[in-house]
Amino acid sequence: MYQNKGHTNQKHIVTKSSNIDISNQKILLEIAKKISNLIKQGDNLLLFGEIGVGKTTFTRILINQLQNKNKLETTEVLSPTFNILNEYQINNLMIKHYDFYRIKQYEELKNLGLFEEKDAINIIEWPELIKLNNIKYTSLNFSYSDGFKNRNLIISSNYPNKIIDEFK
Repeated sequence: MYQNKGHTNQKHIVTKSSNIDISNQKILLEIAKKISNLIKQGDNLLLFGEIGVGKTTFTRILINQLQNKNKLETTEVLSPTFNILNEYQINNLMIKHYDFYRIKQYEELKNLGLFEEKDAINIIEWPELIKLNNIKYTSLNFSYSDGFKNRNLIISSNYPNKIIDEFK
């Protein structure tokens, strides 16, 4: 079961959304659509939550929305659990989708060049080991409720941004 082992990195949260019920995938689609219109180069999205709660589904919808918006063919967006990183070039926008589920020690992250490409959008599943000093990020905290019957989302950030403003 997922343990909130890394949420200590989330100090100084500027603001957060209310608890959004995403049990219906249509709602998750609407949230991803809104975020696809607000996300910009250099943004970092950290996705927290248990296995199967919707992190990769959200990422797939978000990337496909950006592809549609740019009149590109939608591609299959898979979890990079074994690759650790999948990249998507959408016109002049580079999206780096990381999954750190298998990473057990911070040292394993050092050679990834995380946050080095300032114009890329980083979407990171299982970001608990990341040292977030001086990194601006928006967190999407996915969770189950009602004995795994429902799913919820809380969006928070360590800096003011349009994504947070949209979901206050």
